[in-house]
Amino acid sequence: MQLVWARPAQTTVDYELVFLVATVGGAAGAATWLALGLPWPHCAFLALTGHPCLTCGATRAALQLSHGHLAAALHFNPLVTLGYFAIAIFDLYALVVLIGRAPRLRIVRLSAREKAAVRIGVVALLALNWSYLLIFT
Repeated sequence: MQLVWARPAQTTVDYELVFLVATVGGAAGAATWLALGLPWPHCAFLALTGHPCLTCGATRAALQLSHGHLAAALHFNPLVTLGYFAIAIFDLYALVVLIGRAPRLRIVRLSAREKAAVRIGVVALLALNWSYLLIFT
């Protein structure tokens, strides 16, 4: 694996801009939804099986984070809470490189072994998080 700083070509997708607009737009939409007093989303998987899905607690975790309650957010869904922090960090990075028109960080030359390790790591994190939700919620 190699990390490189490169300026995007004119013909490539500006991933930082797309991700920043999508995440900020999603957060604004969710905040508007709740501010209007519209009903909270309900988990169809939980309703059908009686067991939480992988993302159960994500809305409650976001609400707890918005009030500064990190421990409560982690309790509702640890992986989603960490994902919210990762999104915030990426959004700050995206904002800086977009405003400064700076080179972008890219991962290049990922070997088949490294790709497999990433896949196994993601599946393991999802399994651990779901196990936590099944046991503690």
